[in-house]
Amino acid sequence: MSTTTMRTTMRPAPTSALNLSRTTATAARVLSQLRHDPRTIALMILVPCVMLFLLRYVFDGSARTFDSIGASLLGIFPLITMFLVTSIATLRERTSGTLERLLAMPLGKGDLIAGYALAFGTLAIIQSALATGLAVWFLGLDVIGSPWLLLLVALLDALLGTALGLFVSAFAASEFQAVQFMPAVIFPQLLLCGLFTPRDNMHPALEAISNVLPMSYAVDGMNEVLKHTDMTANFIRDTLIVAGCALLVLTLGAATLRRRTT
Repeated sequence: MSTTTMRTTMRPAPTSALNLSRTTATAARVLSQLRHDPRTIALMILVPCVMLFLLRYVFDGSARTFDSIGASLLGIFPLITMFLVTSIATLRERTSGTLERLLAMPLGKGDLIAGYALAFGTLAIIQSALATGLAVWFLGLDVIGSPWLLLLVALLDALLGTALGLFVSAFAASEFQAVQFMPAVIFPQLLLCGLFTPRDNMHPALEAISNVLPMSYAVDGMNEVLKHTDMTANFIRDTLIVAGCALLVLTLGAATLRRRTT
């Protein structure tokens, strides 16, 4: 029997169903590692707040301009930072052999992905709460609807960024390659999401593409809160689409998760 066959035979078969204890244990391990990396925590939690602060005073003489784009960026900044940090952090786990060792244990791929999502999602809650509170109560973002709805969309955007980061890390061989995915995955959505011009003013082909990009619905959801006092049907649709995209990408991430042997 060859060495490869013996390894395959001796490796415990991972379970397919999600297990709460395994998922929370994975999340606790990731959070414990992040606790010893203050620069990463600062990047995830403080950078969106700093960017919003700078944006407010860039438009110091035009508060209405900040109101018109501030809410959209309140959702975009968390998505970008969580995508970047999650993709790099997960790739480090792959290249260091940690994922290979974990997958050699009776740990399902779904448990692993859910654990990472739970860990980074916890930080996403803190990030979104700080950024929303800063924008609304300190920087004076004028919101007609409830700030809690803004927080909900910001959180969903951060979770979407986490899911995208977990997914693309499967296709990168180095941290540099992980960063290279940002122009491919994030920048087209940033240009087509309606931040710079209404989507219905775009070329029909670009509008059609924007209609299938999740960031477009993140921006639409924020704009619904800006314009309406109550929760609208469009807001519910937008948030469900963003949440559904995050869940879909997490599922794809679990499907593409694989061991790397050398």
